[in-house]
Amino acid sequence: MAFVAIVVGLVLLIKGGDWLLKSSVSLSLNLSIPRVVIGMTVVSFATSAPELIVSIQSALSGYPDIALGNIVGSNIANLAFVLAVTILITPIAVPKTFLKTDWPMMMFATLLFIGMIAFDGIISSIEGVFMFLILIAFIYYLLKGQKFSKDDIADSQDFELLNFRQTLQYIFAGGFALWLGSETLVKGAVSLASLMGVSERVIGISIISIGTSIPELSASIIAIFRKEKAISLGNLIGSNIFNILAVLGITSMIKPIQVQDLNIISNDLVWMFSISMLVLIMVLIPKDQRLNRFNGLILLGLYLYFIHDLLA
Repeated sequence: MAFVAIVVGLVLLIKGGDWLLKSSVSLSLNLSIPRVVIGMTVVSFATSAPELIVSIQSALSGYPDIALGNIVGSNIANLAFVLAVTILITPIAVPKTFLKTDWPMMMFATLLFIGMIAFDGIISSIEGVFMFLILIAFIYYLLKGQKFSKDDIADSQDFELLNFRQTLQYIFAGGFALWLGSETLVKGAVSLASLMGVSERVIGISIISIGTSIPELSASIIAIFRKEKAISLGNLIGSNIFNILAVLGITSMIKPIQVQDLNIISNDLVWMFSISMLVLIMVLIPKDQRLNRFNGLILLGLYLYFIHDLLA
């Protein structure tokens, strides 16, 4: 029953995230927001919605390690699994914004997270507010501080536009599916951890994080086939930023999060930081700054090793 609950919960989360994604992107396009900004903000937030709801539900239910494991595991999965699969399908030419804005902001959020959690093992409500305010400032910078051409806006019309009524229907349906899915998933995960004799951290950082990363995988692959590679990479980097500053920030504002399994600090955060640095190295080594299929094989191999080591 535990496994069934996890599967049902994941299906509801994925469907709810998809509905929220459709409504959010359609609303943004009606406001003439450029596609790169959509990828870094709206799409990233919508695809991070499962992580947010699961983390809040886990923290409120007294399982902080599931909340933390979900965030850390999702960030690792986004780069070592989702990005790997994406560039195995087709190599990606890295946009200039990656080195100028995207990666530095992701690493700033990562180091801030590591510093806060390593200091006293707690993410307090005040720290959560601080992280969320940084996110607001970053979004403001993206919307006001960068210039985009008219072509950026026009090209983004490839996405489906919904009318106001349809948008509201998708928002409410997505929100309900996310809530019900998170309830079912967390209960199933706790039961499975008990049956397998492993910690809640392990379940959170493996099964749950992979499941909640499926929307990112879906959004990235769709963007690739639509030849919107700027959205594909921007979505993943933006999602990692949102996972820390929004998911962790909002969750800790609602209920402070305290580490119970210290392996999150000594092992999982090290992996998250290392994978992020590796992606930068992969981008900088070739002169044309492309992520190729060989990079994808390396990232995927490391991710499989990480999961194997985690479950061993």
